[in-house]
Amino acid sequence: MKNVIARLQDRLAELNAWEAQTAEDRAPVELDQTRIGRLSRVDALQGQAMATAQQERRQVERRRVEAAIARIEDGSYGECVRCGDEISEARLEADPANPLCVVCAGNG
Repeated sequence: MKNVIARLQDRLAELNAWEAQTAEDRAPVELDQTRIGRLSRVDALQGQAMATAQQERRQVERRRVEAAIARIEDGSYGECVRCGDEISEARLEADPANPLCVVCAGNG
């Protein structure tokens, strides 16, 4: 179980590092026509939108990882959060933050 916790904590650290590295990419794009042209501004706005979308995906993953750590702490790790059945070891090995068994994941 310590290996799982270490993997989850490493993933949290990775997500936090990406958050810090991409902060500038998500900053508001200034309207300064003397500095950048219209097409460059469009490119900058698209880059900002992509960086913001990536940040939102990282936040979702961070919540999944934190929830997995909480399940370890309360003793319910490895149980499907929807049906209560056991999640296979192979599934947890592939993604230790996985909250669902194969059946529930397939049922959307």
